[in-house]
Amino acid sequence: MHRVLAIIGGAFALAACSSTSDWGFKPGPSLDTVSLESEPPGAEAKASNGQTCRTPCALALPVDAASSITFTLTGYQPETERLEAITSTGEPPRLRPNPVVVELTPAASSAKKSAKPAAKKPAARSKPASASAPMTASPAQAPSSPWLANPPPMRQ
Repeated sequence: MHRVLAIIGGAFALAACSSTSDWGFKPGPSLDTVSLESEPPGAEAKASNGQTCRTPCALALPVDAASSITFTLTGYQPETERLEAITSTGEPPRLRPNPVVVELTPAASSAKKSAKPAAKKPAARSKPASASAPMTASPAQAPSSPWLANPPPMRQ
């Protein structure tokens, strides 16, 4: 008998939960996963709701309102991209653009650092014409040295 009462009570509880949502439980916001990429990769992507990740990455963002993503990377100017919620009949809401791809611009201070003047190279000295050609002795020529090319073996 206790089993029957437990089963009936459980059935009523499940029926009550499925028929009404006024029990203090509200469905969470609808989310859309947005892919984030940057050139160069490795930028910090921060959503307007506070979520962050390093590119390339993805964030699950609420689609109930428009939001934005700010990309920051040391040595580059920050870039902000706005996302808008799109609703279509018969489809769940989603964010656009998706994926978000940004090309970061080098900051002015790092551009100055990379534009350092090249170190001056010493002027090339002109070589005499005879120094540029390799010297090879032909078999018909005698060595110009006072020393013999092949000295005789020494006797002991």
